[in-house]
Amino acid sequence: MGPLQPNPAELVLGLCLFFALFAVLGVVLLPRIERVLAERHDATEGRLARAEQARAEAERTADELAERLAAARHEAAAVRQRATEEAAALLAAARAEGIRQREELVAEAHARIAVDRALAEIELRAEVGALSVELASRVVGEPLADFAAERGTVERYFADRPA
Repeated sequence: MGPLQPNPAELVLGLCLFFALFAVLGVVLLPRIERVLAERHDATEGRLARAEQARAEAERTADELAERLAAARHEAAAVRQRATEEAAALLAAARAEGIRQREELVAEAHARIAVDRALAEIELRAEVGALSVELASRVVGEPLADFAAERGTVERYFADRPA
């Protein structure tokens, strides 16, 4: 027998062993190989995918935080603006109140000064009149108080003088 004419029993036995070995490899070894390959693929590609998802999540979180920060800055600016406006209004109100109180005090002081001046003028006229009558009495050598009182000389003098 030669290579062109094989022994049928050997051929059948070889084919049976080939298919048995093929079945054992297909059932036992190939699933394990596929599982290991899938794990390796998952380890490389899956990690990349998970890393990409984590990066995308981090970007979303960073964008959200940036939006919150921008909103907080805007709100802080608005609060500062309101506080500045309120401070300006309070300052203007306090200034107006101070001016009003100053005007009241000045008006009261002017009125008090006018009253004090009038009282001092009345008091001084009386004293000046009495002193001038007494001085005139000393100069003349006779008492002139009754004469001055009768004639109203001192009052007439002050009435004729401009104020």
